[in-house]
Amino acid sequence: MSIKGIIGSTAELIIKIVVLAFAVTYITRAATAAYDYGYRIFTEEPVSLGEGRTISVSVDDPVSVRAVGEMLEERGLIRDGKLFVIQELLSENHGKLQPGIYDLSTAMTAEEMMEVMAADAPEEGEEDAEGESQ
Repeated sequence: MSIKGIIGSTAELIIKIVVLAFAVTYITRAATAAYDYGYRIFTEEPVSLGEGRTISVSVDDPVSVRAVGEMLEERGLIRDGKLFVIQELLSENHGKLQPGIYDLSTAMTAEEMMEVMAADAPEEGEEDAEGESQ
């Protein structure tokens, strides 16, 4: 084998190793970020511990979960508005957020805030019963 052939195959091997190292690093970072985000969906802590700050928020009709999440994030009640959308989608309060003015605290979790904003929501069977009686 000639010197050019040895240098060429060595360079090719080095390039393959570098590309593989970048791919492994990228996949590991992406998997870690996805796991962390998924973990936060169910275990997100309140913004502040203890009593926290109470902030009044107004939810308009029609209720957009994305808009509510963005507003809560802007007001400092939650860390991530997009995460709030996923949490609402997976919660017992999915589709039950009601328009109104609410006093929420930075010591509340997103789930607790959803419970407050869905407190006056009709139960699933309640809507059908009201519609049939009229």
